[in-house]
Amino acid sequence: MRIAVTGSIATDHLMVFPGRFVDQLIPDQLAHVSLSFLVDGLEVRRGGVAANIAFGLGSLGLTPQLVGAVGSDFAEYEVWLKEHGVDTGAVLVSAEHQTARFMCITDQDANQIAAFYAGAMQEAGQIDLRRLTGPGSPAPDLVLVGANDPAAMVRHTRECRELGLPFAADPSQQLARLTAEQTRELVDGARWLFTNEYEAALLLERTGWDRAAVLARVGSWVTTLGGAGVRIDRAGHEPLTVPAVPGVAVADPTGVGDAFRAGFLAGTGRGLDTVSAARLGCVLAAEALGAVGPQAYTVDPARLLAVAEQAYGTEAAALIAPGTGSAS
Repeated sequence: MRIAVTGSIATDHLMVFPGRFVDQLIPDQLAHVSLSFLVDGLEVRRGGVAANIAFGLGSLGLTPQLVGAVGSDFAEYEVWLKEHGVDTGAVLVSAEHQTARFMCITDQDANQIAAFYAGAMQEAGQIDLRRLTGPGSPAPDLVLVGANDPAAMVRHTRECRELGLPFAADPSQQLARLTAEQTRELVDGARWLFTNEYEAALLLERTGWDRAAVLARVGSWVTTLGGAGVRIDRAGHEPLTVPAVPGVAVADPTGVGDAFRAGFLAGTGRGLDTVSAARLGCVLAAEALGAVGPQAYTVDPARLLAVAEQAYGTEAAALIAPGTGSAS
């Protein structure tokens, strides 16, 4: 299965605050917040939702197409992605802006406060998905429309409809910036809709739809639930719930949802049933959770299957095996 992943490509600046954010907030002063957090560490890592998902897919042996905008400072990052199986031929290089920056502070409860500088991502709306379907380039079997410049997200969704390309909607952090009309357009007709639990509530508020109305417009709605795993909803069917891998030591939650998406899409692309694909997504998310940085984990099929067997049982691990690229 050939998957094109559109969205942000960024450098992550990850910091750790040894306290709890909630302890620093005074309830009757929330209208006048002025806080500075003294952090214990700084890690500069490769990131961006599209690059993170593409990294995961490539590490599982697929050859995803990365679609996004970067600056001239992307050269070293591009080599890294190519080494991990990512096709970067559709990446636009800006002559004016640097690659986007994600700056995030995580507290001891794994809560996060972040800021995102768009940089070259502002030019992502110039990318035409028809470049993916030209002579000698087989059309992707699925396009994931991830968090990006809002104009790019809308353009890519419209182009998927015009070109007849199945697409997955993953608006994530950009829900806060999208208008109601934009959000409805991004969701309507998606084969897969990805959100976390908070984003699911925000999506309902933003669209003005109830859950039934959303499910009537998408193939399946996949909601990640943190330590509780994932819920998959489909119109006319009972929800499927898959628990997370238990007992994972948390090193850094950044990019864990992206790792889940990579595992899930690799699984569905290789013919796994929905539950098995979700279990593979949870296993890959556990690997990401135990590493600092969203692309710091290493994919070892044997280890993934061992984790799956411990978490879900021998039979479940055997069903997951094809999704890892393992023959056993």
